[in-house]
Amino acid sequence: MSDIKKVVLAYSGGLDTSVILKWLQDTYQCEVVTFTADIGQGEELEPARAKAEKFGIRQIYIDDLREEFVRDFVFPMFRANAVYEGEYLLGTSIARPLIAKRQIEIARETGADAVSHGATGKGNDQVRFELGYYALEPGIKVIAPWREWDLTSREKLLAYAETHGIPVEMKHKAGGSPYSMDANLLHISYEGKVLEDPAREPEEDMWRWTVSPEAAPDQAEYLDLEFERGDVVALNGRRLTPAQVLAELNRLGGQHGIGRLDLVENRYVGMKSRGCYETPGGTILLKAHRAIESITLDREVAHLKDDLMPRYASLIYTGYWWSPERKALQTLIDDTQVCVNGWVRVKLYKGNVMVVGRDSKTDSLFDANISTFEDDKGAYQQADAAGFIRLNALRMRIAARLHRK
Repeated sequence: MSDIKKVVLAYSGGLDTSVILKWLQDTYQCEVVTFTADIGQGEELEPARAKAEKFGIRQIYIDDLREEFVRDFVFPMFRANAVYEGEYLLGTSIARPLIAKRQIEIARETGADAVSHGATGKGNDQVRFELGYYALEPGIKVIAPWREWDLTSREKLLAYAETHGIPVEMKHKAGGSPYSMDANLLHISYEGKVLEDPAREPEEDMWRWTVSPEAAPDQAEYLDLEFERGDVVALNGRRLTPAQVLAELNRLGGQHGIGRLDLVENRYVGMKSRGCYETPGGTILLKAHRAIESITLDREVAHLKDDLMPRYASLIYTGYWWSPERKALQTLIDDTQVCVNGWVRVKLYKGNVMVVGRDSKTDSLFDANISTFEDDKGAYQQADAAGFIRLNALRMRIAARLHRK
């Protein structure tokens, strides 16, 4: 008999977690509490409740976390302009600390002594979830079925589901193993099937959110984004909540074929993995945020942020959102955003986001009187540059003389 009495399962209602639910009941003989997070994946969540009820689950949590997700996780990350390995906008990574946080809260509310997730032993998500669990509840017990059972493929999961009467969408049965997908308000990801060969082009019908750039409108669309303290608060003059902002950016970006990515990334567990991502809203947001920073941030502050960004992005990718170093970096980053106020105009056209204007009435450091190519009326003394250049060249001149000898 297991010493675990009650476990909170991060439950999507899909194949993996539906099998896990039954497996937990059979293997641990414990009560299971299901937790389904609505973070904007765009799916009907009530079927998850029905599936859970079918297996006798009494405590079922389905929580709308969309606003918290964007406000407290996505927006803080974008204040840092975080990009992993030069391309990935961290759509899956940034959702895991929120899910872990709510899971631990539910464990406390229900008196559960364990939590469980559906992440595989080959991936990053097991690390992200569990680092979050332990950071928030050091003594919690963690059950990771993929590291314990012998159901090592999707085909075996399907067979298990059929044996135990677990309902599975017919499209999965008919088409074999589906793509492994993860969606939220920031992105949707795809892994598996033909993507396991990095030489093969993704199938066009795989993409869910974006049209191909070739099929995008022939007419460009202009969009104004208004920023306050580094966050977008309005689109085309209409104030929106954080979740509404990202949803609308996704809609507009998707229409114009923006935000597709085909990437081979380095997983934290050591292997290389090929995945495809759609992040239309995030792609627009990153471009616009850097544009407003270009006129409101001091040069050295901006460069310091760029120096720190890869470290910050890596912390999120590898699951250290709740670590003291990420929190310390966030404090610095948020302090730089106090002056990041104003608007940016972008042009959306066939997969591209082009910045075509930016201004800040209160915080712009751009001074046309100094930077002009016309007569600046003495605002900038060009003769001063000679001494500036000589002093900056001094160390190189000394080294050149030494090497010449």
